[in-house]
Amino acid sequence: MKRIILTGGGTAGHVTPNIALLPRLKELQYDIHYIGSYNGIEKELIEQFGIPYHGISSGKLRRYFSLQNFTDPFRVLKGFGEAKRLIKLLNPDVIFSKGGFVSVPVVMAGKKCKVPTIIHESDMTPGLANKLSIPSATKVCCNFPETVKLLPADKAVLTGSPIRQELLEGDKEKARSFTGLSPDKPVILIIGGSLGAAAINDAVRSNLPEILKDFQIIHLCGRGKLDPTLNNISGYVQYEYIKDELKDLFALTDIVISRAGANAICELLALHKPNLLIPLSANASRGDQILNARSFERQGFSLVLEEENITSETLLSSIHELYANRRQYVDAMAKSHQQNSIDTIIDLIESAVNE
Repeated sequence: MKRIILTGGGTAGHVTPNIALLPRLKELQYDIHYIGSYNGIEKELIEQFGIPYHGISSGKLRRYFSLQNFTDPFRVLKGFGEAKRLIKLLNPDVIFSKGGFVSVPVVMAGKKCKVPTIIHESDMTPGLANKLSIPSATKVCCNFPETVKLLPADKAVLTGSPIRQELLEGDKEKARSFTGLSPDKPVILIIGGSLGAAAINDAVRSNLPEILKDFQIIHLCGRGKLDPTLNNISGYVQYEYIKDELKDLFALTDIVISRAGANAICELLALHKPNLLIPLSANASRGDQILNARSFERQGFSLVLEEENITSETLLSSIHELYANRRQYVDAMAKSHQQNSIDTIIDLIESAVNE
């Protein structure tokens, strides 16, 4: 039986693409193992699928001063030793890494043990963990055409991001029953990530009367960010977080307002959902969401409104522009070559195993 080690963690975004690969890997009868940190979010997410999970020591490689910068290198070295022992014990045919700092010692140990390793970079510019991993990788998958130019020519493969296939199987009537929304007006889905996005929440809520004249709203506002004073407004429903019903909400949705995290926007691409992206400000991040959003804008997939430019006027005009031109965004997404990511990545895995 073919054996694969999956790795990646630190955030859900470094785990969910791995989860999206599981059905195909099981279909192809791979023996699947996962290496992550001792108690990271990846442990909780992966164990529910019955995949053997192996924890290793993990440190964070920071670009800023911290006292932990003096101790974490030892955790990384310990993790490298643990990963090397696990790889020798499991003797995998291939390793697939979704990134995050826990993946660095696994990828490096894979090279040391002469196991072909494929890594995936979600953002436009590689993060620090993947920058460290690229020299040890056999192939590097990426989401954006611009990223290919930043990677070694013999390793770069434009794949897009693996998307959970159940998201494509939503039922709009179930969503209508769940939300209580009517079929009389188009629906906007607003997504700010699991923690929500205060700037988007505030902008939408302060303009609710105007938006609701022409649209209905499903607002995923983030944990602890519900506004009880808005509970009984017709055409507006709010939830902290949605899991199982998300596919149905997508099916009901006409346009989406979202942050520009790589996994989130790749889901919108796969679903052909016209979208207004409001990327996380460069003041609050390394600016990767802005780069992601601008790439999707250039490719004709998205309309972009930067957080610093949100006003009542710009938000309302962007919503109306997006809806009026929704067909052209759908057509552009339908022509994209970044949608068959699972097939492309599985082909790379199979090629690595068979070489």
